Amino acid sequence: METSLVWAAAGISLLTTVLLGPIAIPLLRRLKFGQTIRAEGPARHMAKSGTPTMGGIMFLVGIALASIILLSGPVKGRYEGLVVLMVTLGYGLIGFIDDFIKVVMKRNLGLRGREKLFGQLILAVILGVVAVFKLGRGTDYIIPFSGLISPGGIGFDLGFIPFLGITILVLLGASNAVNLTDGLDGLAAGATVFTSAAFVLLAMVSGKVGTAIVLAAVAGGCLGFLAYNRHPARVFMGDTGSLALGGALGAAAVVTRNELLLVIIGGLYVLEALSVIIQVISFKTTGKRVFRMSPLHHHFELSGWSEKRVVRTFWLISLFFSLLGLLNIYI
Repeated sequence: METSLVWAAAGISLLTTVLLGPIAIPLLRRLKFGQTIRAEGPARHMAKSGTPTMGGIMFLVGIALASIILLSGPVKGRYEGLVVLMVTLGYGLIGFIDDFIKVVMKRNLGLRGREKLFGQLILAVILGVVAVFKLGRGTDYIIPFSGLISPGGIGFDLGFIPFLGITILVLLGASNAVNLTDGLDGLAAGATVFTSAAFVLLAMVSGKVGTAIVLAAVAGGCLGFLAYNRHPARVFMGDTGSLALGGALGAAAVVTRNELLLVIIGGLYVLEALSVIIQVISFKTTGKRVFRMSPLHHHFELSGWSEKRVVRTFWLISLFFSLLGLLNIYI
């Protein structure tokens, strides 16, 4: 029964996203919600200028519809699932406002950094408080793979304030890392299919079916979105989609007590974010760049790889990290 709910969530979200494509993409084009390509990016990306963006709305509708339908009944962990859904949509709203300002109001930088950060911070704090005081999550952590050393793994509890700080770090880190990964056709959507599927299994093992339903809807929505976002992309997800996906993964990690494991399962996003951090630090301290361009996917593009090759290789990397993280269940 529980497994069928998960498959239903993925199917409803996938089908909804696919069906919305022929409606949403022409509408976004008529509204002139086209992507502006940065001049300092790879030259071949200039051909993508004007491609409709904010397409993340398509899979967010699918995720919301599937989750609401399937969480309306007596599902184990229903309220946890609803919390994950609310965080996902909340981060999607921040991304939507950012995209709207950039695309419609023609303010290239969108929301100011502190404005975007403030919105993400508030949602993260709310999640931390609700997780502890309403969902009974506690403030403890289990070190990944520590089951090799001690049966059940090695745990530690830092108390509420450090927990809140880590929750903020997880949510902000996940949302912005996925945002950085969304730079090539189909890259972020395809990678998130694997990452969210891994969290579906983690949630099921933890008995948090509600969370599994939402993450299955995320996986299904991303898979459906690839019908229009794979190379050559007919629509981009924009910050509307990428921030929402990161918010979903971060919230699922908090609710299932897998914040530390997210670093492994989301290893691709970590590599992308680290490449930017390393590039900035290196350039500011030495005046030299470590990579041809950051995030990391652009480095390989400028090294002569085709966009399809970069995307497929990075999908495999995401799959590898997801499977590696799932080994923790067995251990």
